[in-house]
Amino acid sequence: MRSSTLKRFAPVLLGTAALILLILWVGGVFRTGRIAPGDAVAPPIQTVRGEAIAEARRVSIPQHQAAVGTVRARTATRIEAQVSARVQRVAVHSGQRVQAGDLLVELDDRELGARHEQARHALEAARQRRSQAMQRIEAAEATLRRAEAQYERIRRFLEVGAATSQQMEEAEAIFHEARAAREEALAARSQAEAEIEVAQRRLDEASVALGYARIAAPVDGQVVERLVEPGDLARPGTPLVTLQSEGALRLEALVPEGLIGRLSLGDEVVVEAGGRRLTGPVEEIVPAADPRARSFVVKAALPEGPGLFPGMFGRLEIPLDEREAVIVPRNAVRRVGQLEMVRTVEDGAVHSRLVTTGALLDGEVEILSGLSGGEEVILHGEAP
Repeated sequence: MRSSTLKRFAPVLLGTAALILLILWVGGVFRTGRIAPGDAVAPPIQTVRGEAIAEARRVSIPQHQAAVGTVRARTATRIEAQVSARVQRVAVHSGQRVQAGDLLVELDDRELGARHEQARHALEAARQRRSQAMQRIEAAEATLRRAEAQYERIRRFLEVGAATSQQMEEAEAIFHEARAAREEALAARSQAEAEIEVAQRRLDEASVALGYARIAAPVDGQVVERLVEPGDLARPGTPLVTLQSEGALRLEALVPEGLIGRLSLGDEVVVEAGGRRLTGPVEEIVPAADPRARSFVVKAALPEGPGLFPGMFGRLEIPLDEREAVIVPRNAVRRVGQLEMVRTVEDGAVHSRLVTTGALLDGEVEILSGLSGGEEVILHGEAP
């Protein structure tokens, strides 16, 4: 009975024993010289004589978050037409630098010139009518004085019986007629003066419109866009040329609403644009968020320099709270295949540790794992 029971359970016992042995073998119980999971390599004790040693330092690293934006000109001037006319000549091209007063666009001024001449002739005619009215006033006043004197003389004669009533009536009629003629001449002068005022305004308007035919640069700058060509019809409000002030650029970035409190006017911020890292002050924070993007527009001034142009992509670095990190010199880290290792000195012995690196910081590298700070690390060769 016992023999048959052993025969029946023998395969199960043998299989169980084999499984246990396999697990122990995989776990490294029967293998020596292997590396425990915590360390990379455990070489024999070595001396560090003649080798440079540095300390793994625990430091506070400033953090930032980038807000994307666009480089724009601080002053962009869009030159528009003020009158309706055909474009006769465009004197500039994109990229050209101009000075204030330089000709940009010239419009066909023949119709404008004709209107100016008409207004000038109308003004001259109104002035002539005023001159004629003044002459009439002088003549009417002279006639009125004679008629008034005659009227007074006849009235005195009539009182002493030396004149008849008919003579008095005739003198009175002449007097009233002369006075009416003077009033008419005065009214003509007033009308002529009103016509002169209207004609002068029209002439001024025509002069201004004629001046709009030659469009000059209002400021020193650079031509960004040439928007019309000869033969095009320019109307009031039609953009002709776009100018930008030279050397006056800034980055307009969209800052999330959760970070806008970390920026203030005048803060010096770091900007990446055109492959360069620049610093400049915050010039403007638009005090209203975009309800779609939930972000604010922040404008930071950029220093003058080559390689920056409006429309380029840029980043604005928003400062965040500092964080603790362990850093070592870059040449303390060796790369073996896909592994990164450092050699440390502990109690006079050299150990190799697997590490994970992070950000590069001016010749040093952040250690994300493998070191806790304070360890002595061995430097070697060039940085990886």
